[in-house]
Amino acid sequence: MSGFAWAAFAQGLLPCAGAALAVMLATFAVALRMGVHRVVDVAWGLGFTAVALVSYAASAGDGDGTRRLLVTVLTAVWGLRLAWHIARRGRGHGEDPRYAAMLARAPGDPRLYALRKVYLLQGALVWLISLPVQAAGYLTGPAGAWAWAGAGVWAVGLVFEAVGDRQLARFKTDPANRGKIMDRGLWSWTRHPNYFGDFCVWWGLFLIVCQAPGAAAATLVAPVLMSFLLIGGSGKALLERHMAERPGFAAYRDRTSGFFPRPPRRG
Repeated sequence: MSGFAWAAFAQGLLPCAGAALAVMLATFAVALRMGVHRVVDVAWGLGFTAVALVSYAASAGDGDGTRRLLVTVLTAVWGLRLAWHIARRGRGHGEDPRYAAMLARAPGDPRLYALRKVYLLQGALVWLISLPVQAAGYLTGPAGAWAWAGAGVWAVGLVFEAVGDRQLARFKTDPANRGKIMDRGLWSWTRHPNYFGDFCVWWGLFLIVCQAPGAAAATLVAPVLMSFLLIGGSGKALLERHMAERPGFAAYRDRTSGFFPRPPRRG
């Protein structure tokens, strides 16, 4: 069992919050210049990466070096891959319909409304959800079974997310698939392999902290909140409401798991 440098962790919370805020404010400036707010989705992964790097620097001398490096690399690999994927997917497209609809009914100046409701909110979420990443740097004992178990769950999540995104992108590039439901590869085992992958990534990062029970209890809110967002918030639930009327979706929903992977039902 590891000890935990509580005072140093508390001191590191502020610079990590500043990193998340800086990324979102810079992205807001870019969005105003480009005239589209969809770029904030790219900043989601970049924000977590920035927090991980700042936390790594802030925790120098306080926690185990192997664990500090491990959690920083895992977070950065996930965040940079996600940012690159979203940036490539959105290249050449206009505004995201979600943001267009939200800003169309915004009271007052839509730019300030977007700043409050999108950028500052996402910055706060990045800081809160990244609490296990921040805390992992302040565990004083050597990295043990919890750290490597967490890395294993993280790896499962990254595979599901990356492979699922790749399979969907290839499916969409084929004109013969226009209007069809993607139900192949990982998408035949779960309707949301990318969201399930995110779920595993963040529970895996949380497991790394479980070597110190007090730190795990203090940061449990992070994977729970991410799970809510993925399953019941802006992830699975919102996407399926938009897809409910698409031809073939009802049959796909009946035979395919809604989240956790399993073989598709027959018949």
